[in-house]
Amino acid sequence: MPASLRFLGIDPGLRATGWGVIDVSGSRLVHVANGTITSNDRLSVAERLVEIERGLISVVEAHAPDAAAVEQAFVARDPVAALKLGQARAVALLVPARSGIPVAEYAPNHIKKSVVGAGHAGKAQIRMMVELLLPGSRAASEHAADALAIAICHAHSGGANERIAAALLRAEAARA
Repeated sequence: MPASLRFLGIDPGLRATGWGVIDVSGSRLVHVANGTITSNDRLSVAERLVEIERGLISVVEAHAPDAAAVEQAFVARDPVAALKLGQARAVALLVPARSGIPVAEYAPNHIKKSVVGAGHAGKAQIRMMVELLLPGSRAASEHAADALAIAICHAHSGGANERIAAALLRAEAARA
């Protein structure tokens, strides 16, 4: 196992996609970078998705993460907004996967509970805890703070997910 791992957190959105990169060494978390990819709302949805894709490709190329994590969509009341979020999520999942980076997904409440300790934390609480857990970091936007929270959540939960997946594969192989 490498001395440290680099995790990319992605908070997908059609208007603004937040991203955050952290290094994890044991229980130590270190802020690397964060930002927000914005799309031009005067463009078509397809062109806006291309803008998000280009931005995420640049982030992956610049920071070479070992793993990525994306926030799962929550059920929205507005079906059009939910569809657009789903399309942005697809890009957020596709870009790291195409680069050979394993991608995990976490529910919003799981992320909040992992970072703040409460599943219904507000944006200000999340940002405050992210900056506390990553000394010296300043999130570029609320979307970037959410993305850093997603990366932190993966640092706390990712190892367990990988161990569970490995155990399931071993169980399937034993049955075969």
